[in-house]
Amino acid sequence: MTQPERATIFHTNDLIASQGAVFGATRTWLRAEGLAVLVFSVLLYWKLNASWWIFAVLLLAPDLSMLGYAVSARAGRLCYNVVHSYVLPLSVAMGAIATHHVAALPLVCIWTAHIGMDRSLGYGLKLSDVFGETHLGTLGKPRRGTLGMVDPSQSHGDGAPE
Repeated sequence: MTQPERATIFHTNDLIASQGAVFGATRTWLRAEGLAVLVFSVLLYWKLNASWWIFAVLLLAPDLSMLGYAVSARAGRLCYNVVHSYVLPLSVAMGAIATHHVAALPLVCIWTAHIGMDRSLGYGLKLSDVFGETHLGTLGKPRRGTLGMVDPSQSHGDGAPE
């Protein structure tokens, strides 16, 4: 499929496409990047000789940010995206290194490992007030007629015709 044809199929009537969700090779690369961050974070955690039981207990702690959805969809999206961006953990890491408080680095590794794990599994930053609409695509099985998230030239492995 050529670029002009793709532009016709993925038009701006699709909320997700207009907000920047990715598909195809770009999505694959972003998921691979998440896996690389996960592996790097685990290796760094190991080199810091930190406690593995703390790693196991805290690995899913960033998902507590989803409690923002109990307030409203907008608050949930904001809380989730702030906690699931690399900006905060890397800022904490820079501050810890600059102030010689390196005891915080294992927590940063757990945090970035969580984000990398999520990205590698396809859980991206939320694009709208609908929880499943992320920058890495719509969570769950592709639905018929969903534009922008599903590349119609690709098989999606669910046996359904595109």
